[in-house]
Amino acid sequence: MSPLQAALPREMYVDREAWLRERDRVLYGEWFCVGRTRDLGLVDGGRLAVVDVAGESVLVTRDGDGALHAAYNVCRHRGSQLVPTPPGAPPSCTAAGALRCPYHSWTYSLAGELLRAPHTDLEEDIDPADFSLHPVGVAEWAGFVLVHLTPASAAPVADVLARAAANLANYAMGDLVTGRTLTYEVAANYKVVAENYNECYHCGPVHPELTRLVPAFGSGGSGLAWEDGIPHREGAWTFTTTGTTTRAPLPGLSEAERTRHKGELVHPNLMLSCSADHVAAFVLLPQDVDRTRIDCHLLFAADAVADPAFDPSDAADLWDLVNKQDWAICESVQRGMSSRAYTHGWFAPMEDDSADIRRWLLPRLAAPDRDDG
Repeated sequence: MSPLQAALPREMYVDREAWLRERDRVLYGEWFCVGRTRDLGLVDGGRLAVVDVAGESVLVTRDGDGALHAAYNVCRHRGSQLVPTPPGAPPSCTAAGALRCPYHSWTYSLAGELLRAPHTDLEEDIDPADFSLHPVGVAEWAGFVLVHLTPASAAPVADVLARAAANLANYAMGDLVTGRTLTYEVAANYKVVAENYNECYHCGPVHPELTRLVPAFGSGGSGLAWEDGIPHREGAWTFTTTGTTTRAPLPGLSEAERTRHKGELVHPNLMLSCSADHVAAFVLLPQDVDRTRIDCHLLFAADAVADPAFDPSDAADLWDLVNKQDWAICESVQRGMSSRAYTHGWFAPMEDDSADIRRWLLPRLAAPDRDDG
């Protein structure tokens, strides 16, 4: 028997009908990261952020009591967007005391309750409870905001995040702040990006600078103990251009975490790479079957960012180099998968972690329709 495992079929990367089915059945049925709480402007009450979830516009609010809410960006009256926003637009945020539709001025609370419908009598003509905004599930974890477009069937968010929460607990990501964000438009399916992230078979050929920093990455990807962390070369201890930095290690790290690199992939769209002094958080934002926007948030200790001398360039320069190498090879994979010669690929034994996308995705695609009861 061949040690190779068959990868997902071609159409799941290049066929738009397959993409739309996957989007509707899977992405709209899972917890989906939309960014950092602070970067979305949702730290204080009376705030509104508009985010895109694979083509669906979602309103995320924090009310005056500090509670988070989320709803579809759709007025219950005639369907206008409450905040006119084109598909795929980057997140926007503003102060808000209420949500007023620009079409006929139906107005909702930040919790989505109908407050006002001009020229109607809310008590006699309609029941406001029947016209609340369509709800979206929302949760915070480690400084990230996650939403769920089908909240009635949502798994407990703690279950989804359990592995990452346990393995990366010492990094206290909820206390970190964004020191630099690198944004990319990548001409590849989001699964190509996730599969590439989850293996290091490619590291030797694609990332020569990275493998000089972390020699184990050049071994073909075999025997990497990610739960323990991957050691750097002698004298290096973090992901920067020199392997060192003047920033102190994050407080609370174990002795191993102060000199090793750890990572996690939280399906479907959050990739976390943790160094001793910073965390690189990648939020994958699928735009279409062959396009993905990627926001790479470089997270640092709050006191480090507050220092007037703070300069994240030593980390940002390395990450930008490595990222662009990854995105270029992912785009090459996407173009190759689009060839009529391609039917499906193969996972070698050292790529078993990449097969996680198949093990994660296929049961969800095969699950009964949510409307079946």
